[in-house]
Amino acid sequence: MNNIIGDAPLRSLYLLTIGCSVMIQIVFQSDALSAAVTCASLVEFSLPDAKITLAESYSAGQTIAGIAKAPVGLCRIAATVKPSVDSDIKFEIWIPIKGSWNGSFEQIGNGGFAGTIWTLYLANAVSRGYAAAATDDGTSGPPRGAATFLGHPDIQLDYGYRAIKVTTDNSKRIIKQLTGSSPHYSYFSGCSDGGREALMEAQRYPNDFDGIIVGSPSNDLVGLLGASYRWNMEALLSGPQTDGVPDAYIPASKLNLLSRSALSKCAGTDGGVSTDPYLNDPRACHVDAEMAGCKTGQDPLTCLTPAQVEAANKLYRGPHDSAGGLLFPGYEPGSESNAANWPEWLVGTSSTSPGNQRSLAAGFWCDQIVKKENCQLAHVNEGLENAVRKAAEIVNSTNPDLRQFEHRGGKLIQYAGWADTAIAPENGINYYRKVISVMGNVRNFYRVFMAPGMAHCYGGAGPNSFGNGTSDGPVIDADHDLLKALELWVEHGIAPDKIIATKYIDDNPEHGVAFQRPLCANPKIARYDGHGSTTDPSSFNCIADRNDTGPRDGGLQDAYR
Repeated sequence: MNNIIGDAPLRSLYLLTIGCSVMIQIVFQSDALSAAVTCASLVEFSLPDAKITLAESYSAGQTIAGIAKAPVGLCRIAATVKPSVDSDIKFEIWIPIKGSWNGSFEQIGNGGFAGTIWTLYLANAVSRGYAAAATDDGTSGPPRGAATFLGHPDIQLDYGYRAIKVTTDNSKRIIKQLTGSSPHYSYFSGCSDGGREALMEAQRYPNDFDGIIVGSPSNDLVGLLGASYRWNMEALLSGPQTDGVPDAYIPASKLNLLSRSALSKCAGTDGGVSTDPYLNDPRACHVDAEMAGCKTGQDPLTCLTPAQVEAANKLYRGPHDSAGGLLFPGYEPGSESNAANWPEWLVGTSSTSPGNQRSLAAGFWCDQIVKKENCQLAHVNEGLENAVRKAAEIVNSTNPDLRQFEHRGGKLIQYAGWADTAIAPENGINYYRKVISVMGNVRNFYRVFMAPGMAHCYGGAGPNSFGNGTSDGPVIDADHDLLKALELWVEHGIAPDKIIATKYIDDNPEHGVAFQRPLCANPKIARYDGHGSTTDPSSFNCIADRNDTGPRDGGLQDAYR
């Protein structure tokens, strides 16, 4: 298989000169890390409203926590920050030692309602040479997650934005104390809630990071949890029942009916390959769940009943207000049956054990809005507009004015999978469009890449490994890796036009590469040239997109009006 390594002269110059800069960094590191400050002594280091609870050195290969091992020798520092009486923010920073630090800092975002520190992501960042930090957002509890908000309103501030800020500031202080120098460059990377946090950084704290990676952002958290998830659960679980099962509920065993219908109609007509088990650009596919509906005399186990057809079309359409305005986009067709999509997030294993969306919707409405443990979503009444608006002011990162981030030279790369069923992928694109409407052309600092067939943040049937989280491609360079592409843009001024994404056999790098595809910078999409190998990214060209908006994204999304 041929891998595209890049053909731009500036990119080649970068590859020729990078070795020199690395040598300079190593000399700097050796001098700085030989200073009198030791890792263990940091336990006495004073931080504002914070206490360092652990400062310990680890050798390469040594187990740190769970299955996370130190990829290189490092100093692990853990701390607790209390900006308010209620606060209990925990964070960790891992700093490579013995000449392995690259001089830069990467902060990792969280997911869901947080409550944990992602040590595997820290290990991945340190393996690349970064000093890396992450926080639990102050929701470790007990109880963990959204339930932490009950009786503790200040913790919502920590989760919303305060935890990531104190982690950034204190991590940089610790790096300077240990190494004698502040980071040369600082990067933030997160997906899902981490994508929300990433945009929060660009909006609230534009001077903190030189480059930011935004993955499938839940930045319109109120629209997502408050409108979309509730709408989806009501579509599937409300209405008449038969033998205790809602007639509208679609079991996972029937989802392939929807996927097959969409693929048979649109696969190969949207720039992709006709044999792909996903759609290349699902916005080009106009579907109606009636295509999988039962015909006269057909066994209802082999088709969708009228109630199920109606529920599926509601999921595609997304929630709207009483005036017909879009509250949050619906889901794209073609990948419904993939285990990482509708089974995981929507239908689950039964109507009494549906997908992840139900518990997250309950966490929002019960713990954040109603402030009552174990409330019933069906019994949540209207008249909560003020509470919802106040929550949005804390947790939403929907401000389209990124001029301060742009003016300080910041660069932002955003990505999502077209098959994402946790956060409808059009949400991130709608935010990008809003930024353009406010600022004009933003390609000089902000670019979006969409991965066909990819599920939430990673996984799915499509090409799904390109440095997103811990999903690395077979080559870690600016052509195959988000962070390396961002580095090249920030540090050398070379913007990415495409990223090569990899699909591994069985999604396991040890099993080898199944195929690769280019992800093109919006508004372009990758289109098959019709004659080359479908496993080779060079057989696909980035072309102007004819379908910039899709049938499941009707009108302006409420958060971006």
